[in-house]
Amino acid sequence: MRYIKELREGENVVEHYLCKSKQSLKSRAGKTYLSLKLQDKTGTVDAKVWDMTNDIKAFEENEFIKIDATVVTYQNDIQLNVKRIRRSLEGEYDPADYIPCTEKNMEQMYRKLMGYIKTIESPYIKKLLEEIFYHHPIISKCFKTHSAAKSVHHSYMGGLLEHTLSVTEICDFAAPRYKFVDRDILIASAMLHDVGKVMELSQFPENDYTDEGQLLGHLIIGSELIGQTAAKIEGFPKPLENLLKHCMLSHHGEYEYGSPKLPKTIEAFILHSADNLDAKTKVIEEMIENSSNQGSWAGYQKMLQRNIRKSDY
Repeated sequence: MRYIKELREGENVVEHYLCKSKQSLKSRAGKTYLSLKLQDKTGTVDAKVWDMTNDIKAFEENEFIKIDATVVTYQNDIQLNVKRIRRSLEGEYDPADYIPCTEKNMEQMYRKLMGYIKTIESPYIKKLLEEIFYHHPIISKCFKTHSAAKSVHHSYMGGLLEHTLSVTEICDFAAPRYKFVDRDILIASAMLHDVGKVMELSQFPENDYTDEGQLLGHLIIGSELIGQTAAKIEGFPKPLENLLKHCMLSHHGEYEYGSPKLPKTIEAFILHSADNLDAKTKVIEEMIENSSNQGSWAGYQKMLQRNIRKSDY
């Protein structure tokens, strides 16, 4: 198997990949071409079919395809110029090679995250977390292996768990260092902040937005989940429900990033900061890890709008 992470400019590659997306576009000259995104467990790569010849056989999105292509560099990223395509035949590929997965131990991470529930003092918050993580029909089964994003950060099996644990650990570190912090609210909000992604994104190999995800998004899905679960817990204080919902709805930090509310409590602000820190640091980590550039500079990161340098000297 020739993994995407191993591809280098100038190489010819004949290999099977999962076609994540397929678009038929027109060039400025009016010529039809295909724009593809191909995936294996090490990442994704853009691919272009410039010449629609008889060697380009019929295929669809989310199918495994065999390609014959040349590796080129476009705007500092690896890209494939594809000359031949056909659908892969059963037995020619191992599906496990095409599902990206966390390098960390999912069982250990899950036990550590669930261990935080035992540290919660509020009986209402503890019951809320138990109901969502242990008894919700979808979350109890899918949270451990789910992706945290379609493509931006932690976009692999176990990515949601890895990101949630990191954010929770950062919040746990911050809680005793500032006055007026309600640790129970902060830890619960950290554990729940992205739980709506289980419904927002489909499972692998698709890992794409569901109708619910497109129409509502994980902030709204998560807020509704808190409200629905709290309503089943006798005596759950409405002010506490609102504080937890506020952390959920404001954790993206700014209106322009999809938060319907700005963080207005100390817990909401710490949560936003922890989420932002882990997500953007992971983007840099993945940029450095996947860079094929020689020397100290990993290249230009589009989302962060800056060049990224490795810290070697």
